Amino acid sequence: MPSPSLHVVVPAGIDDPRRPSGGNVYDRRLCDGLVRLGWAVQLHQVEGAWPSPVGADRRAVRDLLSGLPDRARVLVDGLVGSTVPDELTAHRDRLRLAALVHLPLEDADERRALACATTVVTTSSWTRERLLSTAALDPGRILVAEPGVDPAEPTVPTAGGGRLLCVGPVTKTKGHDVLIEALGQLADDSWRLTCVGSLDRDPELVSRLRARVIGLGLGARVDFRGPLGTAALGAAYAVSDLVVLASRRESFGMVVTEGLARGLPAVVSDVGGLPSALGRLPDGRLPGALVPGDDVSALAQALRRWLRDDEHRSAARAAAGRRRACLPDWSTTAERVAEALVEAA
Repeated sequence: MPSPSLHVVVPAGIDDPRRPSGGNVYDRRLCDGLVRLGWAVQLHQVEGAWPSPVGADRRAVRDLLSGLPDRARVLVDGLVGSTVPDELTAHRDRLRLAALVHLPLEDADERRALACATTVVTTSSWTRERLLSTAALDPGRILVAEPGVDPAEPTVPTAGGGRLLCVGPVTKTKGHDVLIEALGQLADDSWRLTCVGSLDRDPELVSRLRARVIGLGLGARVDFRGPLGTAALGAAYAVSDLVVLASRRESFGMVVTEGLARGLPAVVSDVGGLPSALGRLPDGRLPGALVPGDDVSALAQALRRWLRDDEHRSAARAAAGRRRACLPDWSTTAERVAEALVEAA
């Protein structure tokens, strides 16, 4: 029996170390996992200002789809697919289209685009629920395939827990401004913050944050390090005590599970898919804390408790160790997507 084949359409730059993102990591690991399962995967990277395409971007997708053979199985990343409904509609009866949605756009173009897909893969239960409420899709067509994690050695924590790590591009969505303001209320505590992630998505915001850090007298304690490669990022996790993510919107939050894979607790916003990424133990305990989104005081309070309450810190670390043991790996992600694509065909 021939190997099942799949064309995967993604924004250009999936392997560009200067543009790391959870979506890029997911797409790459999914493709690699499907290959290991015996699939013949052909990756198509489309240049463009996704998810805000111009005419040339749309033409590139149109030309790509037109060149694929009849009945070809095609998985389109939502950053591309959700913004080109006309191009997908033109081929919905000729190709076997599937969509991969990380963070829903929740607009009319996305609804039209997803209507062309035989299967919609989402990376979190939260995204699935959002699509069910906004896109009027058949629930049986939407599958959740959460990101996996790689096994990692547990970190060796410091007694005071003051090594804080925030991973993600510096944008308004990621809430770095909320985090800086919260830490400004903890100037008397012992901590250092390392921010890993792109600094060129919103240069004006980066400039304001740097100035605010100086104004709060935290210049020696906050390090905006920029994007890091896989090995360097792993090293950053290894010398941290706590992952902090103050996002205003998040489909899942792979940085949380990557931290948990090393036994790191996390303090994160109670928004989007972050509660699912953080998870709970069977007895309800959290491997860290959930705080309301966009709430400086609540975040400051959670961090203050982490830094000052030895018993709380010890319990969170124990919970993170137990959560670490039940995280899925990337092979599970690939298997779930493969099953969905076969069923849809």
